[in-house]
Amino acid sequence: MIYIGIDPGKEGAWAVLRDGEMPMVYPWDDTFFVSDLHGVMVLARERGDGVMACVEKVGAFRGQGVKSMFNFGKSAGFIEGVLTALGIPYQLVPPNVWKKSFSLIGKDKQASIDTCKRMFPGINLMPSDRCRKDSDGMAEALLMAEFAKRKL
Repeated sequence: MIYIGIDPGKEGAWAVLRDGEMPMVYPWDDTFFVSDLHGVMVLARERGDGVMACVEKVGAFRGQGVKSMFNFGKSAGFIEGVLTALGIPYQLVPPNVWKKSFSLIGKDKQASIDTCKRMFPGINLMPSDRCRKDSDGMAEALLMAEFAKRKL
């Protein structure tokens, strides 16, 4: 089985968990997302694996500007469109639901990074070679893939 976790935020990311394999996690890039996800589906069909995606269901925040809300909605629609086009079943899961599984309710983004590193030792959460700080988006995408594996 293949599980996909997607954090559609500004510093978003996506992750792929395959049973028995090292997880893969990527910073957000529209083009790479489409091409690599297509590759994931080809591999899944060859192996006879099922696929399930967990996409963080988020909405507007108090004080968020109209332009940023529009861009966020556009990004979320893009993700759902790609998943639908590739025939990947998905569930929109609110942050408080998936975070509860990892005891992250009310905790900061660093807690997500720490939890992810504990669960997946050696995982690289740096979006690029030039970065000096782990990406909470990458950590949360991987945690959502793990949530899909446990719950969906």
